[in-house]
Amino acid sequence: MNASFRCFIHVRHSAKYPEIKSLMGPDPQLKWVVSAMVLTQLLACYLVHDLSWKWIFFWAYAFGGCINHSLTLAIHDISHNVAFGNKLAKWNRWFAMWANLPIGLPYSASFKKYHIDHHRYLGGDQLDVDIPTDIEGWFFCTPARKVLWLFLQPLFYALRPLIVNPKPLGQLEILNAAVQLTADLIIYHLWGIKPIVYLIAGSILCMGLHPISGHFIAEHYMFLKGHETYSYYGSLNLITFNVGYHMEHHDFPSIPGSKLPQVKHIAAEYYNNLPQHSSWIRVLWDFVFDDSIGPYARIKREYKLSKQQ
Repeated sequence: MNASFRCFIHVRHSAKYPEIKSLMGPDPQLKWVVSAMVLTQLLACYLVHDLSWKWIFFWAYAFGGCINHSLTLAIHDISHNVAFGNKLAKWNRWFAMWANLPIGLPYSASFKKYHIDHHRYLGGDQLDVDIPTDIEGWFFCTPARKVLWLFLQPLFYALRPLIVNPKPLGQLEILNAAVQLTADLIIYHLWGIKPIVYLIAGSILCMGLHPISGHFIAEHYMFLKGHETYSYYGSLNLITFNVGYHMEHHDFPSIPGSKLPQVKHIAAEYYNNLPQHSSWIRVLWDFVFDDSIGPYARIKREYKLSKQQ
């Protein structure tokens, strides 16, 4: 479904269901939920510092990485200023750096500036860095290669913006890196290298080949011709800040993830009959074994504007 049509849907919803506007604005619970997750990971750093390496990686994949992946989705929510509202935009940026700490690598500031383009120029060639490059589409075309691509997704998400649409390094990104490095050094000083490996390995593993990572594929890969954005209403939304409500999110990006189910309930006639996913695991399975789906299965469009615009 193309971006202009989704804007049309947005306008229709707002006109027919004005109560949707009351859902816009900050989520007062978000800061407490995120802080509890960050503190849980800091406690885990202490608990794992004496474990053997095999258990470090086990708990990184089975527990810590799930929290870290969830925190990246909290950062996604925070990038829309739903932690403290638009009037306190800088507070949202600083809070995102707090949410970033367990991820182990600086992420939040760069995500914010590229995610704006994803919403503004959905599918835009050279603008939306969520779109895989031509080399990715050409090479990762067999089941084995697509499994490798899923495993390496964190690497592609980190490097693709630098290749496709490089932007100048900003002050917030420098601050994000400084805060993250300081936190990592403090953890290393207190408990050694194992907690650092636990945090970073969990982030990489759970953003790669992991059931939660099915949302990366489910959101915008064209499983049905002409349909660009899909929602998922399953139980994994409980630990991913409702990122599965993705059509609703693109229609109303200023509504916190916690309130997106209310959007679907209010405007059910617009969403219930649209194509949707029932399982992120099934999404990953189909992505790997269906020859018609791969990194190329994205709608790509040309926008008549310069990158600077």
